[in-house]
Amino acid sequence: MKAVIRLTMVFALVATRGASQGQTGVSPGGSTPPGVEEKLLTIQEAEAIGVRNNPQITIGKLRAMQAREFVREARSALMPSLNLSVTAADADPGSRIAAGSLTNSIVYSRAAGGASVTQLITDFGRTTNLVSSSQFQAKAEDQNAIATQQDIILAVDEAFYNTLETHALLQVAEDTVQTRQTLVDQVQALTDAKLRSDLDLSFGKVDLARAKLLLLESNNNYEASISTLSAILGYRDRQNFTAVEPEQQASAPPALDATQLIQKAMQLRPEILAMQNEVTAAEKFGRSEHDLWWPTVNAAGVVGQAPVRDDHIPSWYGAVGVNINIPVFNGFLFNARAKSADLDTELRRKKLQDLEDNVARDVRNSWLDTQKAFARLAVTQQFLEQANLALELAQARYKLGLSSIVEFSQAQLQKTDADLQVTDAKYQYRVTQIMLAYQMGERR
Repeated sequence: MKAVIRLTMVFALVATRGASQGQTGVSPGGSTPPGVEEKLLTIQEAEAIGVRNNPQITIGKLRAMQAREFVREARSALMPSLNLSVTAADADPGSRIAAGSLTNSIVYSRAAGGASVTQLITDFGRTTNLVSSSQFQAKAEDQNAIATQQDIILAVDEAFYNTLETHALLQVAEDTVQTRQTLVDQVQALTDAKLRSDLDLSFGKVDLARAKLLLLESNNNYEASISTLSAILGYRDRQNFTAVEPEQQASAPPALDATQLIQKAMQLRPEILAMQNEVTAAEKFGRSEHDLWWPTVNAAGVVGQAPVRDDHIPSWYGAVGVNINIPVFNGFLFNARAKSADLDTELRRKKLQDLEDNVARDVRNSWLDTQKAFARLAVTQQFLEQANLALELAQARYKLGLSSIVEFSQAQLQKTDADLQVTDAKYQYRVTQIMLAYQMGERR
């Protein structure tokens, strides 16, 4: 009985010393160096910085703007074309063009200025289909820009939560080192008092060394996560960010089943919407290529004055007319262009089908991952509760001298493992939620 009392007193004394040393000890690994200001960073701020700094966002916007200019380019064929001309010629009297052309119009010496205008009357829908094709292509680029933004936000969110997780794991490692150090100090005191053997002290030091290795690895992972987050946010150098835990708590998984989520994703995913627009653009372009065989009707008009001229030329001239071009044969050029456009349309349809299959698979897998991660929260919490109970019982038995340090050490290892599992489960569930929202196209 006296031995048990002595053991309890020694444990209490060493624990008190360990606590006081922990309050005045060295700052934990991964903390801010002296003189360096910490930058608190919320997930909303991280997303805003990533969208603002990442060059891929600007590239997507520029491509969308370029596609809208292609629409104006195609629509210009429906507008009148006006040209101003100034011509001066010095020719021998009665000169005619004799070579290089079937016509041999007389060339007079003159200096004249005038204007000409042409207007497409109809090409039986070819230009209209080209304009429609470019419009759908511009819509596709708009969706591609949204998809690029979602990719960047997803990468930022994953890096942000990875930083939170590695920081939490670092705290677990620091607490583990402190706990193991306290135990070694206690066993050292008991060994010096001849109440414990050197074997107990060796086991305690082994566990302490293992905890320090865990601390080194956790600190390295935290530093790497900060560097990764800084790079994704567009910084070349490591920033001294301190990620702020979001106030919003993790919610339960969506009540919809995977089939309903897939249907929703088909309506929202910007990649699918972009590919659908590309298919429609290809169909419109194919129709315009088939319309090449239709006649083209243009109206033309000219007017001008020749202040310096030959006596055979009047001072004013003007004319209007209609020109009809009917394609007959051009070496099967139009056939090849129409066939190429049809093949391109079919190619894009197959790409759309493949994309939809991949999206359905990704949504289903993300839904399964979210369900598993949510169930893991409860299991790891039970694991932690049982590990805490086992540690308390093992510690009490060891203090009373009813068990060896091996049992106590095993309980500590299980407690550390439980802390790591709970922390990992918490942040991995949030990542799976983010991934599921991304797969469904809801993160805009």
